[in-house]
Order: sequence, then C-alpha cells, then structure tokens
Amino acid sequence: MITAHGTGRRLRRGLSAVLLLLAATAPAAATPVLVVDADSHRVLYEEEAGLPWYPASTAKLMSAFVAFEALRAGSVTLSTPVTMTRNAVRQAFTDSGLAVGRAMTMEDALYAMIVASANDVAVALAETVAGDEASFVRRMNAAAERLGLTGTHFANPNGLFNRETRTTARDLALLGLAIDRMFAEHRRFFRATAVTIDGKEIRSNNLLLTRFAGTSGMKTGFLCASGRNLVALAERNGRRVMVVILGATTERERNERSALYLTEAFEGRLPPAAGLVEGLANRADRPPEDMRLRLCTDQSAAYEARRDALYPMGLPGQPTYLRDALAPEVHAIGTWRDDSAADVPVPTPRPS
Repeated sequence: MITAHGTGRRLRRGLSAVLLLLAATAPAAATPVLVVDADSHRVLYEEEAGLPWYPASTAKLMSAFVAFEALRAGSVTLSTPVTMTRNAVRQAFTDSGLAVGRAMTMEDALYAMIVASANDVAVALAETVAGDEASFVRRMNAAAERLGLTGTHFANPNGLFNRETRTTARDLALLGLAIDRMFAEHRRFFRATAVTIDGKEIRSNNLLLTRFAGTSGMKTGFLCASGRNLVALAERNGRRVMVVILGATTERERNERSALYLTEAFEGRLPPAAGLVEGLANRADRPPEDMRLRLCTDQSAAYEARRDALYPMGLPGQPTYLRDALAPEVHAIGTWRDDSAADVPVPTPRPS
C-alpha cells in the first residue's frame, strides 16, 4: 500500500536529485578571483581559485617562462633573430601586420608577445626557441608540472582557444610569482605600456600600468570563451601583491576590480585567511567554464547589465580605483627581411 507520507518522501527525494543535477550543470555564479601576498604567498582573498578556466593570452606567461629558461641556458640570446613563418602569420587575432620572412630580435619578440600580446610573434618565438611549435608546447607543459600547476595544460604558445588548454587562478598566480622570483632580470618586459612595430603602435590592455601606481605587470587575456582575464603585480610601501581575475565581462570591470582588490590589500583590509596559495586545491571534476553564451551572443547585454550592478565602480557617478596618471613606457621594435630564412611549406599529400 502506498501512503501519502511515502509518496511525499519519494517526491522530495526526486526533487532533491533534480536540484543537485541542476546545481552540477549550471554555469558558475562566481568568476575566479585570487589575491596573494607576493612575498609570503599568503592568500588574502579568493573566490573559485581552483575552478578550471581558459587562460586566453595569460598563457603567454608560460611562453615567457620557457623563453627565459632558454635565455638562461644559453640556447638563445636576446639578439637571436625571430623570423615570422607561415605557421606564425596565420594565427588569429593578429595586429602586428608582419609578413612571412620579417624578423626581429628575441628581445623585441618578447616585448611584442607580452605587451602587444601578438599571437603570431608568440608562435615565431616558440619555433625559434624549441625548433617547432609542438616541441615548445611540450616544454610549457613540462614547466607547468615542475611548478606544481596541477590544473594547467597548454595546447599552443599564445592561448588561442583550444579545448585542451586550461588553467586556474591558483596556477596563474604561482606561474606569475615564479617568473617574478626566478627571472627578476626580465621584469622590464612586463612594465612597458605599449610597443611600436615598424612605427605602428600597439598598446597593452593592462590599464593598471598607467592608472594604478606601483603596478609592474603582468598579462591580460581575452577570448569569448574565457572572458577578460588578468594577472597583475603591484608594489607599494615595500609590500607586493598579486591579483588574478578570470572571466570579467568588460575592460572596466576587470581593471576596476583589480585596482579595488589591490587597494584593499595595501590598506590592510584583506587579512590572510586561507593559508598559502600552494595549499589551494584545483578542481578536476569539471571542464573549463565557457563564457561564450554570456559574452558573445544576444544574451550579452543582459549579462553585462547584471555584472555592472554587481561591480559598478568606474561607471558614471560611481567611484573609481584607477586614480593615478602615470607616464607611458613605449618600446620601439624594428624588423628586417630575413632572406636566409628557410620556410618551405610542407606539400599536401596526393589523395589516394
């Protein structure tokens, strides 16, 4: 006999199962944030720091790390020519305007990759350092393993969309801290606010460099799938703080929120509360969050309005945390035609 009490109990169990399923498949309500004391590695604030995310151009931090290792090993130098290949120039979202056979020094290629976020130059640099792109990517993943980046995998040197590429705010913070600690002689690459390539200016998207005093880098990134990402490092009064934001909706949100977290950290309003960044756990139970529906479709306006309500700083009539006016630092890059470069395309196999 089925009683009303038993039926109600089964209905409640069924409803609970449905709610659990919806919770497991629903988009993340929060986007990852991590604020870390750069010297002690103490976590000052975090939201979803172990959630898988597409890195976009913050992946170029690892490309820089691998290049810095090669420089230290002596396999390349800052004057080594980096020549644009067919594989390099066919990369998407490229603003450099460089053609096959144009060359620049390794030093200038690092500036172009880090400051201008040039996707084509990132691939050309990878091919120069490791012989080919695939070998360079293997070095990226080997370095990630050595650094304990347990939630990170790279499929290319520039962070263009690939479902196999992923990272977390935790891992990006550890990567940024490792670059800053291990390669202090190369910090200048992250401080520049723009480059000119044969006279064409390309500005960094990191507005903190010119609007938040003490900022020393590091890297921005954007894809529809990732939203707007940022790894930033700043110093005031002898204290250094790193902030990582993933999935911001607008440039304003990304920059203002980063400046807000840095301000609160420097003013002592973010006391250590979650141990060391190394102790944060990465989540391996889900794929990277995909922001395309929210950022690059007809749903975008409504989603942006909700985010503006959550993070209104910098909007008309609202306070801003980007209060400084700092002089830009522009690095000039000149290229030349490398007539000795061998770049013969691989023939297409004859159909069988």
